[in-house]
Amino acid sequence: MTVWSDTLAARGAALTGAGVADFGDAAGELRAARDGAVLADLSHYGLIAFSGEEAQTFLHALISNDLRGLRENAAVFAAHLSPKGRMLANFLVLKRAGDVLVMLPASLRESMQKRLSMFILRAKVKARDASNEWVRLGLSGPGSSAAVAALLGQAVPEGIMAMAQADSAFAIRLGDERFDLFVAPDAASTAWEKLAATHRPVGAPAWDWLLVNAGIPSVLPQTQDAFVPQMANMEVLGGVSFTKGCYPGQEIVARSQYLGKVKRRLYLAHVDAAATPGDELFSPELPDQAAGSIANSAPAPGGGHDVLAVVHGSSVEAGEVHLGRRDGPRLNFRALPYPVTA
Repeated sequence: MTVWSDTLAARGAALTGAGVADFGDAAGELRAARDGAVLADLSHYGLIAFSGEEAQTFLHALISNDLRGLRENAAVFAAHLSPKGRMLANFLVLKRAGDVLVMLPASLRESMQKRLSMFILRAKVKARDASNEWVRLGLSGPGSSAAVAALLGQAVPEGIMAMAQADSAFAIRLGDERFDLFVAPDAASTAWEKLAATHRPVGAPAWDWLLVNAGIPSVLPQTQDAFVPQMANMEVLGGVSFTKGCYPGQEIVARSQYLGKVKRRLYLAHVDAAATPGDELFSPELPDQAAGSIANSAPAPGGGHDVLAVVHGSSVEAGEVHLGRRDGPRLNFRALPYPVTA
């Protein structure tokens, strides 16, 4: 265990290999995420740091978004694709001092670091695991803007992906009152105590539930190489540039954008059953094949699971999509918090 995990355990955290399961009341923590202000440890996300004078241009050539204008005042959402145009990972990209940092699920950190490093060749770039260099925290709910401002000694600018940088911490605004916060390890314990005075500590499932209901997809090992970015609404979420130069899979992405309707899209739904990423979905509209699959899932405050599902549009319009088998639990679709055009 690390010093930080020892600190969390001393504060009641139930730790797993994937991070914090809960702080002793998983159901209550989900309700708190829905109704109040919460603080989450984000150890289930890892960090890759790229350093060197060509780090930014190197990464720019490998991902779906444009990094030429990347500064320390804003992060970027992006993906790295297979040659078939399907996402192998999606992530936040941000700058801190001399590093370009990539934040992605910890379960993909090692494999993606190895894959991206294969492209370095003679570029003046080095890649390293930076997961232990910054403690990652999530803050959501009423009063989060004020709490982050008090911790940093400055407000985070308005606007999604805006950043504020301080000596031992920095923050990204993910929503009006939702933030990713990065704190130097030697300042993390004090920061946690300050934030926990106004925000209830919650486990990773509660934070995942917030992201599911915000309509933010995350590629996981079970869904690697499964979705073209548009299937996961990545272009709606600002994760794809259609004006930058070539990158792996770019031709497929451009063809999907300009030469026809995307048949499968990301939808928000609830199902009264356990659901896991990669689970197949079925519909009478497509009797000979699966209608889609689960991208992300989290336990819901009222029971069952809330999910982000990549589903054929005609099946959603017909209103009958089932989990796991053709007579499995039925998905109840809800509106995403952002507009999506076909």
